[in-house]
Amino acid sequence: MSELFPRKQVMGFIFSMILTAAAIAVYFLDMSFAAGMTVLLVTAFIQAGLQLVVFMHAGETKDGKAIYVNVYYGMFIALFTVFGTLLAMIWDV
Repeated sequence: MSELFPRKQVMGFIFSMILTAAAIAVYFLDMSFAAGMTVLLVTAFIQAGLQLVVFMHAGETKDGKAIYVNVYYGMFIALFTVFGTLLAMIWDV
């Protein structure tokens, strides 16, 4: 019977709720901007990874490695675009 219980998904859900509570705490604890942004960015990236692995079953197929490579490539392109835009528009380089 225990093999039928979705333990991994329930634990993922509980961990998602904890990460959401940590993000909400930034507002209610009136943190400084730097501390608040640090907490929000860290919890956002952890939660995105958790969603990808637990609920989207990224590593459970035979193409799991290709999926992770595509995710890393997408993150690289996104960061390159964001920092390239900041470099050109704000930092005037």
